[in-house]
Amino acid sequence: MMVVIVDTNVAVVANGQSLQASPNCVDTCINRLERIIRGEEKLVLDDMWIILSEYLRNLRSSGEPGAGDRFLLWLLRNKDTQCDLVSITPVNGSDNEFEEFPNDPALNDFDPDDRKFIAVAMTHPEKTPILQAVDSKWLDFRDAFRQNGVTIAFICEADIQRLHRSTGTEK
Repeated sequence: MMVVIVDTNVAVVANGQSLQASPNCVDTCINRLERIIRGEEKLVLDDMWIILSEYLRNLRSSGEPGAGDRFLLWLLRNKDTQCDLVSITPVNGSDNEFEEFPNDPALNDFDPDDRKFIAVAMTHPEKTPILQAVDSKWLDFRDAFRQNGVTIAFICEADIQRLHRSTGTEK
């Protein structure tokens, strides 16, 4: 069974809350979350619930009305039995600096708020891929991630390439 880490923007897009996401991207995000709910893919989280806390800040735990919200409700009910949990080590009590994050100068400018996902990926024995929908800044670090053994699955490739070009962040 494939194990995955879900960036928060995948669930936000699945809720239809991302104006930059195409209808195809929304459908793709919904389908990936439904695969997790059905048990076809296994979700990986940190055992300090840092990722879950971010989900709780951006989604509704009632499970209504969007697919991202239903994913969160499923997660709250099943996190202890249906997910792989890994330990990550905050540096000096930080919420966005982790010992497991690669010590690579090419990643120095990577968004601190997203480093938890990388730390979890580095910790899981399968070097779990991170599902990414429309955060085009991640594209700037694609090669550095690959060189450090981190796999980013850009599940809305056309959207993210379009957004990357429109923001002028290409290198």
